[in-house]
Amino acid sequence: MMLYILIGYMFLFIHRPFEVWPWLGEYRVERLYILAAGLVWLIAPRKRLQPTRLDLGIVAFCFSVLFAWALSPWNAQGQAAVEDWFKIVVFYVLVTTAVTRPEELRKLLLAFGVIMTLYMLHSLWEFRNGRHTYRMGIPRMIGVDKTLGDPNSFGASIVYALPFVRLFWLTSQQRLLKFCFAAYVGLSSVCILLTGSRSSLLGLLAWGFITCMQSSRRVRYLFLAGALACGAFVVLPDSLQNRFETMINPDVGPASAKASGQGRIDGLVKGFELWQKYPLTGCGPGVWRKATGSDIESHSLYGQVMGELGSTGIVAFGGLVVMFVLALLKFRRKAAKLDGDHGSFMHQLTGALLTATALLLMEGLFGHNLFRFSWLWYIGFLVIAMQAARRVPVMAFVPPTRFSMPRLALR
Repeated sequence: MMLYILIGYMFLFIHRPFEVWPWLGEYRVERLYILAAGLVWLIAPRKRLQPTRLDLGIVAFCFSVLFAWALSPWNAQGQAAVEDWFKIVVFYVLVTTAVTRPEELRKLLLAFGVIMTLYMLHSLWEFRNGRHTYRMGIPRMIGVDKTLGDPNSFGASIVYALPFVRLFWLTSQQRLLKFCFAAYVGLSSVCILLTGSRSSLLGLLAWGFITCMQSSRRVRYLFLAGALACGAFVVLPDSLQNRFETMINPDVGPASAKASGQGRIDGLVKGFELWQKYPLTGCGPGVWRKATGSDIESHSLYGQVMGELGSTGIVAFGGLVVMFVLALLKFRRKAAKLDGDHGSFMHQLTGALLTATALLLMEGLFGHNLFRFSWLWYIGFLVIAMQAARRVPVMAFVPPTRFSMPRLALR
């Protein structure tokens, strides 16, 4: 029961129907739902209450956020950003302690994909009906929500979810499911192209390249992916073709496109300047515009970390990312020895999470994704997998005897 309650919250958090239909917002649906989920969690059996190193890393990062907020000259303006971050932390605690079985993890990840599909379909339907934003001289698709509905944020959400397609493709046997995953990739690609987000398009291309290189048929798949990319570009409207062409030839687009690209560099520079001014804790979370006098956010993960959280944030966040990657690599070796379908699933999950982490860090060159939910959710998926692996048999190497060959046996 707790699993499905948590899946329900994932839907509320991503699709955010209370932002689509404002009358729902009057009832504080999200807040009431998470409070009810917390009450159910208190009585739910089989909870994991022993913290891992990753949990401690998240605690350290949370302290750095609170420390920077408390010492910020604009802490009143940053309160909303801090509250939103700790809502994600609360969900992380609930999901990593309540979900402990391999089959529950598989359902959770599959539900994540279904929710993203509904989110994209609804957004595409609204775009078809004329809902969009006009920016950089072109109409651009947006998400149905307001929190992450901006074209760049919407496209990034899609990119960060794509690595899980390969996970289910390799661990699913039914052809119908594989057809659904192929359709999901097509839907994701269409939505990213319609956003006109250059950073999201780069993320899509990076994901496609990484996915092709992971296959033994990489040359064939790279050729096929290249042909599909060329075909998709040809059928795009001229406005979108010009938009994406500015990535290699800025002169074909409006001046605003050049300014947008320069803004990413300015975000990194201003972040460094804020770090010099507030070396310990930065200007504080969520107050970038106030501290810099800028009309836009940093559009740079690395500038955001330096500028908003200072040295404590750099150490805490950098340490958390390093711990996450090292834990992934270590668990990947362990997962390769697990038996059965659950073992294969967890092994492929580590590959998906490594790809997602690479995309988050790459997209951080163009976007301020420090407080994005993806970081905690993906760390949470690994924590759940490590907990669930205890329920999966391990293949142990049995040394050869005089009359036998070496073999693997269940341990």
